Amino acid sequence: MPRPRDNDRDRFFTRRALLLGAGKAALLSALIGRLYYLQVVESDKYATLAEDNRMNLKLLVPPRGRILDRLGETLATNRLNYRVVLVREQAGNIEVTLEQLGKLIEVTEGDHRRVLREVKRKRAFVPVVVRENLSWEDVAKLEVNAPDLPGISIDVGQSRLYPHTEAVGHILGYVGAVSESELKDGGDDPLLDLPDFRIGKNGVEKIHDTVLRGGAGSSQVEVNAVGRVIRELNRNEGQPGRDVELTLDIGLQEYIRQRVGEESAAVVVMDIHNGEVLAMVSAPAFDPNTFAAGINARDWEELLSNPKSPLTNKAIAGQYPPGSTFKIVTSLAALEAGVVTPSTIISCPGHMEFGNRLFHCWKYKGGHGPVSLHEGMMYSCDVYYYEIARRVGIDRLADMARRMGLGKQLALDLPGERPGLIPTREWFRAKRGGAWPQGETLNAGIGQGMILATPLQLATMTARLANGGFAVVPHLTRRINGKKPNLPNQPPYPSMGLNPAHLKAVMMGMNGVSNEPRGTAYKARITEPGFELAGKTGSAQVKAISMAERERGVRKNEDLPWRFRDHALFVAFAPVQSPRYACALIVEHGGGGSSAAAPIARDVLLETQKREQYWQSADIARRSAALNPGSVGGFGGGNSFSFCCDDPNHPHGGVGGSSFFPKGGFFG
Repeated sequence: MPRPRDNDRDRFFTRRALLLGAGKAALLSALIGRLYYLQVVESDKYATLAEDNRMNLKLLVPPRGRILDRLGETLATNRLNYRVVLVREQAGNIEVTLEQLGKLIEVTEGDHRRVLREVKRKRAFVPVVVRENLSWEDVAKLEVNAPDLPGISIDVGQSRLYPHTEAVGHILGYVGAVSESELKDGGDDPLLDLPDFRIGKNGVEKIHDTVLRGGAGSSQVEVNAVGRVIRELNRNEGQPGRDVELTLDIGLQEYIRQRVGEESAAVVVMDIHNGEVLAMVSAPAFDPNTFAAGINARDWEELLSNPKSPLTNKAIAGQYPPGSTFKIVTSLAALEAGVVTPSTIISCPGHMEFGNRLFHCWKYKGGHGPVSLHEGMMYSCDVYYYEIARRVGIDRLADMARRMGLGKQLALDLPGERPGLIPTREWFRAKRGGAWPQGETLNAGIGQGMILATPLQLATMTARLANGGFAVVPHLTRRINGKKPNLPNQPPYPSMGLNPAHLKAVMMGMNGVSNEPRGTAYKARITEPGFELAGKTGSAQVKAISMAERERGVRKNEDLPWRFRDHALFVAFAPVQSPRYACALIVEHGGGGSSAAAPIARDVLLETQKREQYWQSADIARRSAALNPGSVGGFGGGNSFSFCCDDPNHPHGGVGGSSFFPKGGFFG
């Protein structure tokens, strides 16, 4: 018989076994329940998570939209960008690999340091770009020597290409990598986070960046546990950027660039009725391709140190005294104020005494004698304009200047435009203190003193005169993706309320400048019938010759160093009988407007008028292509070329000129 203590021990172990068994059963039940919950109840959720871990979605940069001229010629497009990349885990000794690579293609010290820095930050299997924009010869060298270059391979992307190089640098601008500030200001666009994405940094590329950049594409790839790409499962190329068509004619642009040559100059040609800028040249210029590819330090220093400022768009950011071209404004201000009439005679003895100063005419020996408005404009007589400026006063001069487009930004669809300066009594009191010096009114009357204007403003001034007094505004954008953009300041433009007889008198004076033997620009006239221009010369003083310089033998402006010589200016419209185009031109430190600027403007306006027939032919082809999409050789869809504005009922509408000079022009 067992002892009682043994029975107690058996019961104790039996209870323990039951408790342990019950605990195990509970744990097993919980485990089974949890497995059921995860695998059955939550199966859809975890299947999705597992799929997400297996597949990654990568954003793709869409093709950037093209920039075209008015005839469909490509100004900016995309090209294949061959890049050499390095994968650290395959390269072994990176220093040795880069050294071997440097024997085949150029790898700078900067490239070397950057690659070593990036391979430390990125995973071993992530490619690092060593060099971009490789030539085909470089690609061939690398492919032939690929077995000796572990971890090195060729990748293909896209980069921006500007076929017309310097001719469009200031207008198109360039693209570049996204900066930190641009990333913060860029909103929610995921494209900005991509390391190889480029945005517009200047010019049209910047103004229309959101239109040109398009929408991001995507690539769905399968990856393993450490993130390595196994294969691509799906690909969406995204939405390509839209094309932007400009009002420019690249043929005319290239012609002007060649005609200007080595001068430091700016030229603007615009349609006086609809405001289209047909050409805008600033010389010297820069090649935007060097910026798109990444400019090196040496080239950058050369651009910065060039005394002719190739980085500045002189057409919109160069601010110069307008010189005698401002006499157009002075004439209109005096006529509108009623202080003179076209027949008012003012005597020019070669100088004018005002206060205790003598204000000299450029023809200081003997002067011009008795002068009317027509002769004052034709001779560019300073004394005549001193006197009528004195009569009209600085504030009325300033008011007319602003009406004609000077002293304020014109809201051109291009960044970097500067306002110039048209002083008034109130401005002088606020900026300088004290009363307006009356002698400055005389200087302002001939476009000197404090007055500053840009070539674009001078072209607009000429256009508003020649179109019959309508407040035309210049613009560069013609179409976006084949449709007219919704830009401010579109035609029809309002009338400025100027007396047509006064406009006619000033324009006849400009005709005398160019087409009468005693005119200051007679030698630079257009002699081909039907193409004649009417213009106004100007010279803007940069530095007066001091007495000390005269003692050293400096007598003429040409004797001064280049940077101290006068600027040469010329403004004009053509053709005389039925005005259509306005041109403004400045040659920095060129000397006299009649000798340095007027001959260039003559050639430019003659070429512009001759190209008009080409534009008409191109428009017929464009319109035909729009009506017959299947036809060959058209320019694509879109609206037809407008000879004036789009409203046929507008006062200055219609083909062949304005209603201000019906049929026979102002001589008819």
